[in-house]
Amino acid sequence: MTLSTARCAALWAAALLAAGAGPGVQAAPLTDCSANGVCYCMNSDFKPVIDSQVDKLRGLIAAERARGKAVGYLSLPLSTLGGSYFDVNAEVGVKTNERVEARLGPSSAWVLNPGMREASIPDVGGARAGGAEYMVMWTRVLEGTSGLGEDFDFVYFAGPSDFAAYFGLTGVGDMDRIAAFYEDRVKADAGLRRLVEQGRVTPTGFRNYYGLRASVSFSLGAHDEWNIVGKINARRRADPKFGTGNQLPSLFDGRAVSSAQADQPMSTGYAGSCKAP
Repeated sequence: MTLSTARCAALWAAALLAAGAGPGVQAAPLTDCSANGVCYCMNSDFKPVIDSQVDKLRGLIAAERARGKAVGYLSLPLSTLGGSYFDVNAEVGVKTNERVEARLGPSSAWVLNPGMREASIPDVGGARAGGAEYMVMWTRVLEGTSGLGEDFDFVYFAGPSDFAAYFGLTGVGDMDRIAAFYEDRVKADAGLRRLVEQGRVTPTGFRNYYGLRASVSFSLGAHDEWNIVGKINARRRADPKFGTGNQLPSLFDGRAVSSAQADQPMSTGYAGSCKAP
């Protein structure tokens, strides 16, 4: 999987980085619920665009399946939140994708990366898609047409070691290394400098996020994705075509998630119905 980080940032970053502060009017709020009852309060103007995006992403998945590959889904934080930076997160996604596919064998596995350029939702009427709109799209993609997640063979949740590999951390002076990375990056990256000038990213916040919190554990969308996989597996266990032996496996930080962990729901991220005015 390839990704043009600069282009991806231009199309995608503002939507994710501002999942609550994006420009444009949130007209006609609509509660959109998935096949498995996962609901989001979205801007209804985006529904046709999301329908088109879902079809496109399913086409990409189908093409890889036709090549006989096992298809995975990568869950990772992307938003510029909590001290993180979208472009860095997107680059971590690319490196993690490459590492997972290399580990499993590129001729045998393919991983769908939510940071990929093809996943960007176009603006509608001057408004940008936010977290809810993106999660409507990803929930439909993850669940598949039947709600059984039939298009996927595994889900990979990015963890601390995936970020550590990107930064080249060794377990000695890791936060110092991240602080040095920040100093070099801010000199060369105009986008990061703008966020610093706006007070959205600080040297301490950047260091602390990537040194202490960088993983799906602190991602709103990833929380929803964890719960979506749990609902898919509940459906699979009850379906005679699947059963317990054919649940959708998850990996976190490179290791298989135990059944006890997989069945444990977590707090929601963007999920939730629209509230009455």
